[in-house]
Amino acid sequence: MRAAAETRAVMAPWFEALSDMSNVAELPEGVFAPDAILRLGYPFEAARGIGAFWLAAYDPLKAALSGLERQETIRIAGLDGDGALWVGSCGQYLGHWSAHWLGIPPSHGTASMRFHEFYRVENGVCVEMQALWDIPEMMMQAGVWPMVPQLGRFHHAPSPMTQDGLGPHDAGMSEGSCAHVVAMLAAMGRHPLQGGPEVMEMERFWHPRFMWYGPAGIGTARGVEEFRRFHQIPFLAAMPDRGQHATRTRHHFIAEGAYVGVTGWPNMCQTLSGGGWLGLPALGHLVTLRSLDFWRIENGLIRENWVLVDLLDLYDQIGIDVFARMKELAWSRGRA
Repeated sequence: MRAAAETRAVMAPWFEALSDMSNVAELPEGVFAPDAILRLGYPFEAARGIGAFWLAAYDPLKAALSGLERQETIRIAGLDGDGALWVGSCGQYLGHWSAHWLGIPPSHGTASMRFHEFYRVENGVCVEMQALWDIPEMMMQAGVWPMVPQLGRFHHAPSPMTQDGLGPHDAGMSEGSCAHVVAMLAAMGRHPLQGGPEVMEMERFWHPRFMWYGPAGIGTARGVEEFRRFHQIPFLAAMPDRGQHATRTRHHFIAEGAYVGVTGWPNMCQTLSGGGWLGLPALGHLVTLRSLDFWRIENGLIRENWVLVDLLDLYDQIGIDVFARMKELAWSRGRA
């Protein structure tokens, strides 16, 4: 698709500059609109203009992780349902962690942090970014994660099994891939209000050995049973009204070949009316969630799903200061 190729070309200089961040001398010009808004998860939130964003986000990360590089594993581009052009990219930031970052003590070894980043392009420039970095993953690597243990396995989210995440992608598959994911999400949304787990028709949409690469704090699951036990059952028990507050959310789906991505700021809204998820009590709070996902379709079924959720923003909404708890934990272990 011509639009996807042209959108990829707009962001190519940016991705090239980030590939070896230790050698970035100056930012590529003409990629971002002067008033572009760049949204990054808690505690960064939003910055106006790439210069301000670089100072707030990338300069401190570069100072903490020497030899910092951005290793990309998936890149797709396409039109969302509103006709807007997006580029979706995921992978990891990697470097030698030698100094504090966001108050997190260094591990003094190699550290990696997952990223999911979506860029909206208009008139040949990027006007918006919506992105999440897996900051809890860094706390875990430093040994100072202050919240409850995750149920899923702590697992480095790999590149796609097929090793084709960067393309080229078969444009003829895009529409069908996106339709499959949207239909899957619609079926999932029927549970629990419209019936038991059977109404989600998991076997219709998911490969028997699918991999669900969840964020640090939730963890990785393989197959239906692990997915339900490690994530879905606690999630729905705590927030059974998911999907009932559609006016408060946005979804931007794009697809290229076998890959589908979604972003939204936020794209979920529900009430913490039950207990158990992430160890949280039934608070009765209406909360929003930012979940940025990538899926890979294989032989008509979802084989892999990369998921990042802004858990730190969720904790902030209900009055839990994760960073304050982490600092006390680090102090108690002589790591302050």
